[in-house]
Amino acid sequence: MIPWEKIDNAPIPGSDGELRLMRRGKEFSIMLGTNELMNSRLSGSEAALATLAAKQIEKVAKPVILIGGLGMGFTLRAALAVLGSKAQIVVAELVPAVVAWARGPMAEIFGDSLSDPRVDIREVDVAQLIERHPLRFDAILLDVDNGPEGLTRKANDALYDDAGLRIAHTALRRGGVLAIWSSGRHPKFSRRLRAAGFEVNEVNIRATGKGGGARHVIWIARKS
Repeated sequence: MIPWEKIDNAPIPGSDGELRLMRRGKEFSIMLGTNELMNSRLSGSEAALATLAAKQIEKVAKPVILIGGLGMGFTLRAALAVLGSKAQIVVAELVPAVVAWARGPMAEIFGDSLSDPRVDIREVDVAQLIERHPLRFDAILLDVDNGPEGLTRKANDALYDDAGLRIAHTALRRGGVLAIWSSGRHPKFSRRLRAAGFEVNEVNIRATGKGGGARHVIWIARKS
């Protein structure tokens, strides 16, 4: 079997944690300690984050989308595939090295997605963009952690607490959708979303997007 090799490592701003980019043949993995945050072979639920959200706003002629977390680009590429030519997609990535990995070692995976004219990559905390742009977005897609409880960075908790969800609600246009990826269920979080003024649908989906693999959760929270 081909062994894993470390390609690079990068500190996470505002945290003592460090991301590691690993490669085994053509397979890539991004690790935090002993936790695998993403793998290039498992893209189904991250892609579904985009397709499920896009379905909610399909009647919007010129949608403006904010994606929190570039990762391996699964959500971005899925969004580009289903959104029209007039869409605008802002991607906020906190760790500059992740963007560098996308343009370097993982360039083959990303293809031409980063140079698509609809895409604007920002090396910034997604929370800042949400707070600074009320009534700006038709959809906000968050995959910045393992779910509503910060794993990679404790400050991410602020995205998912009561105040953070109210700020996200304000950043969305009428009928807009907040879509959040999680590695597992979190019943209290669904109640928190409803308390913030959202209509909530909790979707269970396989990591592979097919019949097998771990079950992940995507919350589709609509601003009525």
